[in-house]
Amino acid sequence: MLTTTVCAALSAAGLAIAFLTAWRRRFAAATRIAAVALVPVGLAMSGLVGLGGKIGRAVGGWAADLVLKPTVWAGFAVLACAVVLWVIGRVASGRSAGKPAKQPRAQEEKPRSTGPASGAPALTTPPSGRRKTQASDGEDFSDIEEILKKHGI
Repeated sequence: MLTTTVCAALSAAGLAIAFLTAWRRRFAAATRIAAVALVPVGLAMSGLVGLGGKIGRAVGGWAADLVLKPTVWAGFAVLACAVVLWVIGRVASGRSAGKPAKQPRAQEEKPRSTGPASGAPALTTPPSGRRKTQASDGEDFSDIEEILKKHGI
């Protein structure tokens, strides 16, 4: 009952702050504040506040047992041993079966094409049929002429 009262008081205070924020014409901020202010009442009404208390007591009891009981420490040692064995097993399986398994994968990754020019770039001739070797007075304007003709100039 006390928990519900405290949650209601927190929500009332938050809604008051949201109202004052809205009074200053900051409606987006007031909406966010109101949303956060409603959380304590929602938690209390749904019973999650009591659940949180039970979880807190359980974690506290476990922490006290961790410090005071050697069987808890032995349990952690067994878990650590299991993790080490799992890692060793993964490393060992990767080394023994890794090399034969990688060779077929490497062959699959290569692109297979039956075209004659699959590895070589396509060779094209200039669209006008002229070659770039034509020169008059040491200057070659054939590229510029091709661009101008292409644009209709």
